[in-house]
Amino acid sequence: MDDVCEGKDFSFPKQEEKVLQWWSEIKAFETQLERTKHLPEYIFYDGPPFATGLPHYGHILAGTIKDIVTRYQTMRGHHVTRRFGWDCHGLPIEFEIDTKLGIKTRDDVLRMGIDHYNEECRSIVTRYVNEWEKIITRTGRWIDFKNDYKTMDLSFMESVWWVFAQLFEKGLVYRGFKVMPYSTGCKTPLSNFEANSNYKEVPDPEIMVTFPIVDDPDGTAFVAWTTTPWTLPSNLALCVNADIVYVKVKNKLNGKIYVVAESRLSELPVEKPKKSMPNGSMNDTENSKSKTKGSTGGKNKNAVDTCEVLEKFSGASLVGTKYVPLFDYFIEFSDVAFKVVADNYVTSDSGTGVVHMAPAFGEDDYRVCIENQIISKGENLIVAVDDDGCFTRKITDFSGRYIKDADKDIVLAVKDKGRLVKTGSFTHPYPFCWRSETPLIYRAVPSWFVAVEKLKDQLLENNKQTYWVPHFVKEKRFHNWLENARDWAVSRSRFWGTPLPVWISDDSEEVIIMDSIAKLEKLSGVKVTDLHRHKIDHITIPSSRGPDFGVLRRVEDVFDCWFESGSMPYAYIHYPFENTELFENNFPGHFVAEGLDQTRGWFYTLMVLSTALFGKPAFRNLICNGLVLAEDGKKMSKRLKNYPSPMEVINDYGADALRLYIINSPVVRAEPLRFKKDGVYGVVKDVFLPWYNAYRFLVQNAKRLEVEGLAQFIPIEQFTLHKSSNVLDQWINSATQSLVHFVQQEMDGYRLYTVVPYLLKYLDNLTNIYVRFNRKRLKGRTGEEDCRIALSTLYHVLLTSCKAMAPLTPFFTEVLYQNMRKVSSGSEESIHYCSFPQEEGKGGERIEQSVNRMMTIIDLARNIRERHNKPLKNPLKEMVVVHPDAEFLDDIAGKLKEYVLEELNIKSIVPCNDTLKYASLRAEPDFSVLGKRLGKSMGVVAKEVKAMSQEDILAFEKSGEVTISTHSLKLADIKIIRGFKRPDNMTEEEIDAAGDGDVLVILDLRPDESLFEAGVAREVVNRIQKLRKKAALEPTDMVEVYFKSLDKDKSISHQILNSQEQYIRDALGSCLLPSTMIPPHAVVLAEESFHGISNLAFVITLARPALVFNSDAILASYKGNTKFAHGLETYLLSRDHHKLKLEFQLGNGKITVDCIENQPAVNIVSGEHVFLSVGDYFLGTRKP
Repeated sequence: MDDVCEGKDFSFPKQEEKVLQWWSEIKAFETQLERTKHLPEYIFYDGPPFATGLPHYGHILAGTIKDIVTRYQTMRGHHVTRRFGWDCHGLPIEFEIDTKLGIKTRDDVLRMGIDHYNEECRSIVTRYVNEWEKIITRTGRWIDFKNDYKTMDLSFMESVWWVFAQLFEKGLVYRGFKVMPYSTGCKTPLSNFEANSNYKEVPDPEIMVTFPIVDDPDGTAFVAWTTTPWTLPSNLALCVNADIVYVKVKNKLNGKIYVVAESRLSELPVEKPKKSMPNGSMNDTENSKSKTKGSTGGKNKNAVDTCEVLEKFSGASLVGTKYVPLFDYFIEFSDVAFKVVADNYVTSDSGTGVVHMAPAFGEDDYRVCIENQIISKGENLIVAVDDDGCFTRKITDFSGRYIKDADKDIVLAVKDKGRLVKTGSFTHPYPFCWRSETPLIYRAVPSWFVAVEKLKDQLLENNKQTYWVPHFVKEKRFHNWLENARDWAVSRSRFWGTPLPVWISDDSEEVIIMDSIAKLEKLSGVKVTDLHRHKIDHITIPSSRGPDFGVLRRVEDVFDCWFESGSMPYAYIHYPFENTELFENNFPGHFVAEGLDQTRGWFYTLMVLSTALFGKPAFRNLICNGLVLAEDGKKMSKRLKNYPSPMEVINDYGADALRLYIINSPVVRAEPLRFKKDGVYGVVKDVFLPWYNAYRFLVQNAKRLEVEGLAQFIPIEQFTLHKSSNVLDQWINSATQSLVHFVQQEMDGYRLYTVVPYLLKYLDNLTNIYVRFNRKRLKGRTGEEDCRIALSTLYHVLLTSCKAMAPLTPFFTEVLYQNMRKVSSGSEESIHYCSFPQEEGKGGERIEQSVNRMMTIIDLARNIRERHNKPLKNPLKEMVVVHPDAEFLDDIAGKLKEYVLEELNIKSIVPCNDTLKYASLRAEPDFSVLGKRLGKSMGVVAKEVKAMSQEDILAFEKSGEVTISTHSLKLADIKIIRGFKRPDNMTEEEIDAAGDGDVLVILDLRPDESLFEAGVAREVVNRIQKLRKKAALEPTDMVEVYFKSLDKDKSISHQILNSQEQYIRDALGSCLLPSTMIPPHAVVLAEESFHGISNLAFVITLARPALVFNSDAILASYKGNTKFAHGLETYLLSRDHHKLKLEFQLGNGKITVDCIENQPAVNIVSGEHVFLSVGDYFLGTRKP
């Protein structure tokens, strides 16, 4: 393995860019697809975005989710085709061209020519494709951009035709009028989903208008309220609620008589008498102008007082009453219109309880008027507003005027007719077009519909067959949307889209639906190479009834782009014209993922079309993500610049960090995420740096073996390692298997958000338990064989965890894998060609539990030390561990003992399973759990729980259940609190305890002179380690450490160093040498003096390993020739120390020196003629 740099010098973004380059060179993604093509298919549907803008965090979020799942499924043994898709048709494209070319009306397009217009649209569809590919690829997502699909492709459009033809054959398509949200800015109806996406608070006019009853002797008039004066010219009826009480009231001051709902009487204005004005005028109205926020529900204190109730009656009694029309534009409807009808949609909490009805401009208006035969269902409805939102010639007084601009003049016209009762301003949320930002209107439009309402029961049933994360979106939001599903208008009177494949004769008697290009070519005799409007609108079909009946022409409409994206599972593979077996063997698809807004968009259209076509859901598994917001909780805005760009974050911290940050957030549970750049840095700090440091420690210590002249590190096989007798080897192997099991379990359940917290805990255990507690073994202090076992264990757990995490962090795991594979023959070229790690069975649960408990004990003991200001450098005599589990106590006093003693600097552990020897038990009810459940019984139960004896509590802990006052209580319902029972003759300063659940830790805090020397030795080692770090030395850098006492009485330090020699040598990996032994040729790396360390003063010197010569032995080898002896020493000192050491090792401690000019060859023996370090000389010459 190659050397690696320190974590602070490791650039995650730069390493990722190198990996990207390497993936590109070896065609990693293409190779993966080729290698897995024989495996079972895993079908993933990628929802197509528009390429008219750059990708934002929402796209990166959804893309990351998709990439993680598809990478994982590939590693689990599937072939996963991943093709990027583009939504190419529809309003977003047309709106850009309209803006660019200054197109205002439909006629502008026709004058320009549909061919020119559509080609303009085509030209911008792929404008940002290269930028998309660059950004998406940089995030680590593997998806095929070269073999992408586009909704404007001929093959895609042909499959869309086939889908529509199938629905038509099944009787699920019809043509009719539907009142829909309509954008006058884009000149097209919108789906309800689109209409609900952009509400704004706006002021609108509100007026009350009189509708005098025909031939009423008292001149009585109905009063209706509206906020859309522009709809009044199209009024055909008034609607009441049959069950509401209405009143006929007379103004006491002016004698005018109105009919309104009793509950809305207060909304009438206060009026003064004015004898000369006819009934219904507002010229004598006081406070007739008002401004209100919300509905007209503001109470007028005097309205009721100034009116006399003449009569009360039900709304049902008013049905059929004729009234005088406000305008005469629709006078031809007089026989059937201008009368009162009833429907339950009228409420008593707004307006006047009387609703004016214009069936072309209100969904309920249209429905109610059809039900009451005022208009008939079909294609003959008169819509007095054109596609641009202007009145038609039918409305002679306002013809050609934009409806909203005409509001004021319509109100004036009503006033001039003496029919205006009240006028004001009304502020309320109102839908705007999400593209043009113009206010939407509701307008009856001719459209082709899919009869979704017929499919409702099957849609609800199919929804049950799908699996969603999070589950509540399926059960609530999506279920409710399906429950209230309405027929879907799938056509748009637009230009750039897939044309409806409907050809109709002039008399509408003959209809042909094209289900393929071949059918169109056969019936028309025209070769077809493009299905867009300007390429096929001219094609006619001869009537099957003969020449006398003329030809069939295509209807002008195109498909709603949602119909196209909903057809994606079939159209992207050109089904049924190609890939029949692939589709039919793998439908429904296995997985989709998009944002929460798609519950009313793509998820819905997928479900509707698949249910209509095949009676199945389109997908089996779905992840629904929430919205990514700016840090302040507002929508991300380029204008406000309230968020960092994705590429800025990636360039600073890397794509892997961004990926983990977003999937470890509420956004993967369909909740909003307030994006914080600092959060991405937190992932680097908390996840990647600890992970990297564990890997770096492995590499450094593997390289150290070579530096020391030992055999290259080759990891021992896992099978052999699993037999390791070392408890922490057993534990980390088990913990790694738990990680593999957990990741597989959660990924199989599509719960991506649970993986990162578990990984954090695992990495914490790996670095702070396995590596930290095993430093001696990993550094070779316990022998070469044990070192290789420990390094091999660390190697395999890192390799396994990298494979498990590869789908989530594709770059970082590749970096680690590429270096680690260098010592493993037969490994895959890329980590992403590897299979997901196999679960090798559990069985380490007990040791995992014991180590977890050990860490609890260590934390508790540290807490006691902190409370009493007893730092870890000060050794303590004894720790008692109280726990009822004898097996755990055996582990703590046995195989885990050395780790606990060293970590806590304690000399002995006393296990105790008598839980009452050091503790008193008391029980407390968990009010948060029991409060709601027990209600009034809580007080009685709480009293009895608190009264439980020690024996009762122990019995309860053993059985796990107790019955109190007829209530069965479990372990989760009662808190058992262990209070430390301090021995009578000892104070808190002498002995103290800390507990957590069923474990109690007791520390003997009394000073012990016998522990002083160990404390000093620990302090000295600590200063040496800090000096190494200060000198920027790597762990693999070999140095010799010298000690010089600055005390007058040097015997104290001398005594301490002698008694603690073994501890110091284990900690440093070498002897602590007296400073008097520093050779004159030694290279000093660092030196520092220390004072007041346990009342001692000393100097520590770090130097490179230096040769020590046995001059007498060398002189003897040359038979007393001092010149030759000096020449040899000079030669040896000039050699590279590391290479010289290797030569001696290869020669089994001997070398022959025959390269010194004019000197005879001589055999030199290590330890006889020369010592390779002062430490070797110190140990080799010291008297036992």
